[in-house]
Amino acid sequence: MSPYLAGILVPLVFTLIFQNSKKGKKRGLPVEVGGEPGYAIRNRRFTAPVTSWWEGISTLAELFEQSCKQHPNKLLLGTRKLIARETEVTPDGRSFEKLHLGEYEWLTYGRTFESVCNFASGLARLGHKRGERAAIFADTREEWFIALQGCFRRNITVVTIYASLGEEALCHSLNETEVTTVICGKKELKKLVDISGQLDTVERVICMDDEVPSDAALVDRSTSWIVSSFSDVERIGRENPVDADLPLSSDVAVIMYTSGSTGLPKGVMMTHANVLATVSAVMTIVPGLGSKDVYLAYLPLAHILELAAENVIAAVGSAIGYGTALTLTDTSSKIKKGTRGDATALAPTVMTAVPAILDRVRDGVRKKVDAKGGFSKRLFDIAYARRLSAINGSWFGSWGLERVLWNFLVFRKVQAILGGRIRFILSGGAPLSADTQRFINICLGAPIGQGYGLTETCAGGTFSEFDDTSVGRVGAPLPCSFVKLVDWPEGGYLTTDSPMPRGEIVVGGPNVTLGYFKNDGKTKEVYKVDERGMRWFYTGDIGQFHADGCLEIIDRKKDIVKLQHGEYVSLGKVEAALVVSPYVDNLMIHADPFHSYCVALVVASQPAAEEWASKKGISFSDFAELCEREETIKEVHSSLVKAAKEARLEKFEIPAKIKLLPNPWTPESGLVTAALKLKRDNVRKAFSEDLSKLYA
Repeated sequence: MSPYLAGILVPLVFTLIFQNSKKGKKRGLPVEVGGEPGYAIRNRRFTAPVTSWWEGISTLAELFEQSCKQHPNKLLLGTRKLIARETEVTPDGRSFEKLHLGEYEWLTYGRTFESVCNFASGLARLGHKRGERAAIFADTREEWFIALQGCFRRNITVVTIYASLGEEALCHSLNETEVTTVICGKKELKKLVDISGQLDTVERVICMDDEVPSDAALVDRSTSWIVSSFSDVERIGRENPVDADLPLSSDVAVIMYTSGSTGLPKGVMMTHANVLATVSAVMTIVPGLGSKDVYLAYLPLAHILELAAENVIAAVGSAIGYGTALTLTDTSSKIKKGTRGDATALAPTVMTAVPAILDRVRDGVRKKVDAKGGFSKRLFDIAYARRLSAINGSWFGSWGLERVLWNFLVFRKVQAILGGRIRFILSGGAPLSADTQRFINICLGAPIGQGYGLTETCAGGTFSEFDDTSVGRVGAPLPCSFVKLVDWPEGGYLTTDSPMPRGEIVVGGPNVTLGYFKNDGKTKEVYKVDERGMRWFYTGDIGQFHADGCLEIIDRKKDIVKLQHGEYVSLGKVEAALVVSPYVDNLMIHADPFHSYCVALVVASQPAAEEWASKKGISFSDFAELCEREETIKEVHSSLVKAAKEARLEKFEIPAKIKLLPNPWTPESGLVTAALKLKRDNVRKAFSEDLSKLYA
């Protein structure tokens, strides 16, 4: 056979084998699981939900101790040394902090376990009693993980709080859970002091930074708090060891406060068994995780996605290197020029990412390619097209040695952005666009696993398998979960729909949490237990099942949208706050999960707008022309921002762009009901072009 003919036939045969091996592959299996009628799916590889991947392990505390004893000399926690902080001033007078960071400094599994035991003993010696709760209120860092595991060894329920949480929500979270010990960073300690008079139960504060502020301006002398440094607590515990008080699987490990979609945040109660079920299920999906892997941790540990991920990594003997979203790459905003970013310094093999980070990588690469132009751009476009053909199953795609060649000539520079060794990325927290998923697949040469889950299900729900190259879907049920669709007739989604069953997504299994802390009403509303004793969580999301058992998210029952960075926008709440503007006759807030901001369609109040124009001496031929003027749009937008601030809306809830509309919405137009309530879908369709332009 000639080399030329072989070059054609070998890729063709490989492609046919590959396609036939995947043809009809079932990733999920329809089953009857009790409860109300619905279309239920489980992972076909397991007949019963996975509860623990490790024999004899039933809690996170046991899992961590086992791993530390198995890998005492392997590296576990790594943190970059801060060499210097510098301030750079731009020509227009703005100043930015830049960090000069050194190499990673590491703690082994054995040394980390010592720190965990010492911290646990120190907590007891400081007076933290059995049954009291501790809160961790800090950015992601190695002390966060040590504190979490230390609390577990004393069977202390940990209340997790986002470092960015506002004062009202922070007070609510700490008071509702009656926290007695708060573990935080120096930055967060200042926030605590500002609200110290509103905190009812806090007795001890442990600052993760060695330089604990103690001046009267920071710590009010009238407070009775005991303020200690993290290292002091470890020292006290080392000098005065206390026996472990290990939890049971049914004990509450974490009360996790979400960012809150409406009103104050709710605390989700997670048992050790709940989190362990998700951790165990991931072990069955991601192949080959082990002591040679290096994980880059930079997402908030107060989010279940990161907390579960780090427990998985620690369980298999891998290394965790800590970074931040602002120092991730060599060109990140807080990295001093000439200093390597976290990814370059660490060279991770595994990482989790939110779509916003991956979008940033994609946009940065495309911008550089377009800027170079010429031969470089043509070469990139050819390589990208060949790899895309291969992924789509074409025999004419880039296979074997050609793929190696393209990686060497083109894609290795892109891969170097994240350290050059990435072999798997888990994307979660919000939907990932198909375009970004494909781009990262091709340029990084690594699969992206998309998952779907919620805090209420310990991040467990569905997960795309390693060999699933499809886009826009979130995979089959994790082995710890059953996923069921339930009819929602009001929205027109039924499990009898063709060609795919559709309905509200309901998740059941050992990963489904106990409910909301001190909120029985809301718990009973969205958690149900069937006749077999299985606990189900009603997500409010609408999905459809593909023929191979994979889930696709297509809608949401409520008018609450999760933005690209994971924040929730309650459209009705924002609309109610902004309609008070004198320039607004009606409005609709629009948000989608592929952007980090919301926009607004505003029906302008003609009398108010024309009065303002008259005072400003602005001439116009008709009201439609006035609504198109840049100065009018700016004035109305300023009014909305003012109303938003008065209503104490978050920054991401304030529409970044608006479209002014001159004609009122009436029942006759089909855009509002007879009671003048928005017909949101009708408005979206009627102004789809305008909405697209606002996001352009």
